[in-house]
Amino acid sequence: MKKMKLWLTYAIFSVIILCFNFKLSAQVGIGTTTPHASAILDLTSTEQGLLAPRMTTTDRNAITSPAIGLLVYDTDEEAFYHSNGTDWVKIASNDEIRDNYKIVKSAADLADELTAGGGTKYLLDENTLYEINGFISLAFPIDSNNSYLRGNDVGEDILFRVGGPIFQGTTGLSIRSLTMVSPGGSIFDLNLASTERVVIQGSVFSGSGSGTVGTISGATLVFMSIVQYAGFTNGITFTDIGDLLLNNMGWLDSNSGTMETFTGSFDLITQIGGFIKVPTGGIGIDVSSNPTVALGNLSTVTFAGAGDFVNPYTTAPAGFNFTTEWDVNCNGIPIENDFASAGDLYYDGDITTGFVQDVPVAAGAFNLSGNTGANTTTSVNLFRVSSPQDNRLQYTGRERRTFQVNASLAVRGNDTGNFYAFLIVKNGTDELVETNTLMRVNNVADINSLAINGTVELDPNDYIEIWAQRLTGAGAGSQLVVFSLNLSMQ
Repeated sequence: MKKMKLWLTYAIFSVIILCFNFKLSAQVGIGTTTPHASAILDLTSTEQGLLAPRMTTTDRNAITSPAIGLLVYDTDEEAFYHSNGTDWVKIASNDEIRDNYKIVKSAADLADELTAGGGTKYLLDENTLYEINGFISLAFPIDSNNSYLRGNDVGEDILFRVGGPIFQGTTGLSIRSLTMVSPGGSIFDLNLASTERVVIQGSVFSGSGSGTVGTISGATLVFMSIVQYAGFTNGITFTDIGDLLLNNMGWLDSNSGTMETFTGSFDLITQIGGFIKVPTGGIGIDVSSNPTVALGNLSTVTFAGAGDFVNPYTTAPAGFNFTTEWDVNCNGIPIENDFASAGDLYYDGDITTGFVQDVPVAAGAFNLSGNTGANTTTSVNLFRVSSPQDNRLQYTGRERRTFQVNASLAVRGNDTGNFYAFLIVKNGTDELVETNTLMRVNNVADINSLAINGTVELDPNDYIEIWAQRLTGAGAGSQLVVFSLNLSMQ
């Protein structure tokens, strides 16, 4: 009996020791006798799977204090959920994963695109979204092939290439929330077909002190919005683009050279907001090649710095930068639009003798051109107004507008007692009777000072002149001597 008790005690102790060792080191393998060393449970099967707990959304939300990592299948949502200890997190299903999508974490992720590009460029898949994740150092240019490149953190998601263009090709692209850095190279070398589009939003371009922004030409549409430029030795050249829309460009004073150059032909150029800081020796906008622009608009862009804000059209009026096709209203440069149209002219002869004007025998108004063109005038301060001949101001703007007209004269008559009217005449036939100013010849030695004021609506190429009319008296021999004559419209 005593031996039996000793044997039972030994057996129980041995089992306890074995169980303790099993708890410390055992692994469970189902379907395998050699579970992986890293797994406490290794399920192996070629015919069956693991079935997670299935429940409704209500059941899932009713679980009290779910453990971190708890996994269930929601039958209402038809998706797996895991708990992070605070919330249930949905695990994406195939239905929620985008088609035509690729994430790029290094240039190695573009190996297929490099092969497609013949080993000399990354030829992206057409109409595919490439998500740039992190710093990507490129050995070759990207042929975007109408793809879409996007980052999620403009400060961290970076395309970098030394010594060559980042984007090169003949097809369009879309970019959003990316930084592009091109030391010794350029961002763009795009020569596009006339049907291609370029859309860039919320991005940062950097030349690292030695790169250029590059060139974009030939597209039907180029749209850039909220783009910052820094560290470039030269900016960007736009050539032969249908519609060019630039919104809130930010050119920092770390750039040099010319920031924006327009060449060739454009249906529309619109640039709104933003700023251009131009350092000494630099140029903000260059239109000196006289690009053909059907309609241009430069509005609320702030120019600052010691450089030249605009290298103007060679055909621009003195003191201005653009042609009639442009509307310009920006801090730092002259306002140029039809509402700023203005011009003045004045008699440039000897004011002590003036010029003589014979009064026609026939009734009616007559042009104060002087006998044999003696009224010689000089025009000054012309903007979208010309003076193609003496005593004439012609509107050369783009749209109909109303002008304030002011004129002054110093006149003497030789027919005592007669009355004269002086007025503005439009296009040689339209007498603006509301501008009539009257004079009576009281004494042939008297010089009368007269003022004419009024408004006139002018279409492009309409013109105004100062005319006179004898209101009383008749016959030949009446004369006026005009000592001074001034006409302005604004």
